[in-house]
Amino acid sequence: MDINPVTILLVEDNEGDVGLVEEVFEDAKIRNILHVAEDGEEAMNFLHKKEPFTKVPTPDIILLDLNLPQKDGREVLEEIKTDEDLKRIPVVVLTTSKAEEDILKSYDLHANSYITKPVDFDQFIKVIRSIEDFWLEVVRLPSSKK
Repeated sequence: MDINPVTILLVEDNEGDVGLVEEVFEDAKIRNILHVAEDGEEAMNFLHKKEPFTKVPTPDIILLDLNLPQKDGREVLEEIKTDEDLKRIPVVVLTTSKAEEDILKSYDLHANSYITKPVDFDQFIKVIRSIEDFWLEVVRLPSSKK
């Protein structure tokens, strides 16, 4: 297993969901660094290392909600996947939307996976753990360190 921690950018405006994700990743068996952006504009500023994010690392993986203030998650996904410097970062859409059009649009925009957030607390934790197991332990992520 790599000794370098995995850097995760969680783009989520729901404080409760952020807290649950933080808790699950804190309990993780692997080392990770979790950064949180509360809206799409903040996420893009983080990814482009604009003030106040000039010294942040490039994330290894992005967990992206679709329904965000400022800039919608679909717009964020499109910007990431059309940017030469960002397009290889895996983006996992993690959202409440079960709408077929959102699923299709996300994959059309090259999302790496689409997961609908369960409403049930225990199921939500199970989903986050499955993301952790698959994306942080099974999958080999591209090196995005700059």
